[in-house]
Amino acid sequence: MQQYKQEIELYFELKGTPESSRESYLRRIFAFINYMQNQYKCMENVTDSDIQQYILHLKKEKGLSAGTINCYISAVKFFHTCIIGKEWNPLKIPRMKRIRKFPVIPPKQDVLAILNKAANLKHKAILALLYGSGLRVSEVAKLKICDICSKSMRIRIENAKHNTNRYTILSELALDVLRKYFRAYFSSYQMDDWLFPGQHKSEHINVKSIKNTMIKLRNQLQIKQNISAHTLRHCFATHALEDGVDPVFIQQMLGHKNLQTTMTYLHMTSKSLMGIKSPLDTGNSNPK
Repeated sequence: MQQYKQEIELYFELKGTPESSRESYLRRIFAFINYMQNQYKCMENVTDSDIQQYILHLKKEKGLSAGTINCYISAVKFFHTCIIGKEWNPLKIPRMKRIRKFPVIPPKQDVLAILNKAANLKHKAILALLYGSGLRVSEVAKLKICDICSKSMRIRIENAKHNTNRYTILSELALDVLRKYFRAYFSSYQMDDWLFPGQHKSEHINVKSIKNTMIKLRNQLQIKQNISAHTLRHCFATHALEDGVDPVFIQQMLGHKNLQTTMTYLHMTSKSLMGIKSPLDTGNSNPK
């Protein structure tokens, strides 16, 4: 297994694969190797049928979702083709069809209630950036002081998903919270310091800590259980659409590679706020 790990890490280094992708690929590849070794299979002799059985194992025994299984398939395909050097047959090893589920989008007043409930300035600043700028949880965690520009009212996000860089807007209200947080938490600093340090100043805040904070606030307010820290990013996109912001601009701020991904938020907007009326309510129709 160590031999495979060295080959995989060399490939990642040559390609410049982001750290987050490296970790997820390695974890899923090693899970696949462990499964095959438990079946007494030599990796060089693994067949399409063996891979099919592994996918069935993930589906029926592990109970994983289609999206998660597809991530495993991507990792196994990479290992099978790039490391072992064997052909991949997509006709025999298809990706699973995903059933699209739209996230719950709470009304704006519920989002503001969550932000107002956060008494800790650090937590309030983080949540304000998640909702006010549409950032991913991992992106907020990895922000540095120099990434915030109050003069241009924008935030720089480096080494984001797909190893991309972008800018997004900085909310005036979020900036106000950030300034209060900064005065309370920073007596001295360097511009490349973490904006939200963890337990040790040399480390940024843990992503799980942000998620747990959101869960705690959500439960205190007795808001729906399926609302998470990532929901605030969905709210940013949906509420921006409702405010009439061009989807192309939202795509740029969210860092979506494909505009179609951004357009899915149209399904989550409140049609009444978009100025759309039912045909039952237009004209002179008056059902008796």
